[in-house]
This record gives sequence, C-alpha cells and structure tokens, in this order.
Amino acid sequence: MGRNSPSSLPDDRLNRRGFLTFTAMTSAAAIVGVAGSTRVAYAVPLTKDKRDKMTPDEVIALMKQGNERFRQGKESPHNYLAQQKETAKGQYPAAVILSCIDSRAPAETIMDLGIGDCFNARVAGNIANDDILGSMEFACKVAGAKVVLVMGHTACGAIKGAIDNVKLGNLTGLLAKIRPAVDATTYSGDRSGKNYDFVDKVARKNVELTMDGIRKHSSVLADLEKSNSVKIAGSMYNLETGQVEFF
Repeated sequence: MGRNSPSSLPDDRLNRRGFLTFTAMTSAAAIVGVAGSTRVAYAVPLTKDKRDKMTPDEVIALMKQGNERFRQGKESPHNYLAQQKETAKGQYPAAVILSCIDSRAPAETIMDLGIGDCFNARVAGNIANDDILGSMEFACKVAGAKVVLVMGHTACGAIKGAIDNVKLGNLTGLLAKIRPAVDATTYSGDRSGKNYDFVDKVARKNVELTMDGIRKHSSVLADLEKSNSVKIAGSMYNLETGQVEFF
C-alpha cells in the first residue's frame, strides 16, 4: 500500500476531530485516486458546525497536536486544490494567529493546518497595531474564531534589532514598539542582540506584552475573552526543534 493509504495511517490520525477530519466517505473534491483504484481521504476544511462546537481549549489542543505531527514528519495529507475549492464560498476559521514575518516560521505549516483553518496576521516582531486589532476583532466577533494566538519565535531578527536600537526608515518606528519588552526583561547577563538567550527571553516577554496590549486596546476581544467565547493565548516557536510552546 502507498505511504498515505488508510491502512498505513496511525489510529490517532484517523480518529482525531477538528481542523483536519479524516472520513472514509467524503466529497469528491476532498479525495484523489492513488495507485489506480486506491482512494484516500484528505484533510478537509472546517465546517461552521464543527468549528462552533469546539471550545477555545479544544482549538489550542488541535494546534498542539498538529505541531507534534509536524515535528515527527507525520503531517496530514493535504489536497490544497480541494481545500481551495471547498472554501471558495465560505470560511469558518477556528483561530487568528499573529506571528512574525520570518520565513522560517509559517504558522499553518508548523501546526499542520490547511486552507480555511485559521486567519494569519504577520508582521516583524509579531506586534499588534490598530489595523491588526481590527482584523482580530473581525476574525472573532464577526467570523467566529475561538482563539487569538500570538506566536513569537527564537532568534528573531526584529527582537535583535530592537535590543540593538537599529535605525532604518520605517523599521525604526516598528522596533520602537518592541523596546518595552527589552526594558521589561529581567536578565543579568549580556543584554545585546548577540546573546541569543537574552534575545529569546525578550521575544517571550514581547509576546506577553502583546497579549496584554490586545486586552487593553480592544474592548471587543477583552469582552469575548471574559465571556469565555475566545481565548487569547501566547506561544513561542523554536527554530531549532520545530516545537511550538503554548502559554
């Protein structure tokens, strides 16, 4: 049998629910032929019913499971063309992710997500400005997402730049928004961008301050969190290990 045939997939991949649901019977758009008559069900986008039945904690649990599959090299089989067609007339993402523009940290890939599973805002240093807050409010209040996830990462260039007071055009103003995390990080060693331990600690503090800022500057999201409709969470992605740590 092929490596992605139903009999070769681990039980947990066949039975898990949520973002990437496997079924023996699925729409023609979500299955393809393999080796002649062999057919395999591919990860399909969320439906409104499935998304609405999940709690914020269940959404985060599915992200964790997806990251573990990524780390093990056991990602779900994706048919992106089928997912594109399935979501063309509607989307029901379970989360909105604010992450860095770093090319090595694509949120959907490292958490084994497909088209239609999440909104993703990306900006250097994963900072939240008014436009991003408005986008998050749309994602949760209007579109029904259950989780706001801020994701930083190790060895972040934007964090290094903020630590070292880099000046470069419009980047100068962006890095100034990260400086509070530098000042708020308690550290007794070398506080320079050359010290990766310090850089990573600032990156984590920056995620924490961004989460606080979301709650402070968006009454919409703060109220949704208070009612337990939405969870604002933080995470750090390790470029070396591929692991996403949630907090």
